[in-house]
Amino acid sequence: MGRTRGTWNTKGVWIAGSALAAVLALTGYAVFSGGSDAGTDTPAGKGGASPSAPASPGPSATYAPPQDWTEPDQWAALPRGKRTDSHGSQTGFPKSTEGAVAMMAAANATAIEGEKTTVDEQLRIYRSYIGKADQTSQNAEQIELNAQASDKELARQIGVSAGQPLPSGAYVRSTVVGYKIIKKSDGEVSAWLLSRVVQKAGEMKKESGSYTRTLAGAQWQDGDWKLTGAATERAQSDVQGQAQPRIVAPGDADFNASGWTAIREAS
Repeated sequence: MGRTRGTWNTKGVWIAGSALAAVLALTGYAVFSGGSDAGTDTPAGKGGASPSAPASPGPSATYAPPQDWTEPDQWAALPRGKRTDSHGSQTGFPKSTEGAVAMMAAANATAIEGEKTTVDEQLRIYRSYIGKADQTSQNAEQIELNAQASDKELARQIGVSAGQPLPSGAYVRSTVVGYKIIKKSDGEVSAWLLSRVVQKAGEMKKESGSYTRTLAGAQWQDGDWKLTGAATERAQSDVQGQAQPRIVAPGDADFNASGWTAIREAS
């Protein structure tokens, strides 16, 4: 079962569905960077880089999920945040490994549709989930400029003028569906995140979807988990030279072999 390739499968669209682009800007990586398998269609069970490939925190593109379902060995119902901040983001996660991953998942859940733009989502995530030490006017400007470029590319692909709302029924949405812990301590957690990104160009258009793999590092700061450049850089160092988990959907036999934990909806 192959996925459809087309103009949607570009780096601009990947970033529209990838909230962690904000962290990439803070760690010195180009926002549009990706892993060694970015932008490719890989056969089922063959996603992922070789052990010697350098780890990138950027989103890596995907493969074609299989038709046969294999039950994931590991499931997690991540905790919800205790409150919603002034930017509309879920915050106040518990001080635990699952709480850190829950924040990462919330920070990577995006929806670009209607009048909501990539700029809106990236700046919301930057203000809600990035650590204070990484919040500077220069970083905010860089994030906004990169997001504007992504919005322009998305508008071009859909066929609307830059700055105009997306057509009715058009969207780019990202949801984290799995994770793999790299390292954990009382005040810092790093993990690989597996996300499902879906795109649709309008009401009567067919939805297409892909999976991405992203590296993230979080620290406990001021009573909540925050994404930081320092934690992400340490995560990159920790996985250097290791085989990256394959980009495989929940239900693929290699999902278990790669050590992913599937995410259930919290009650």
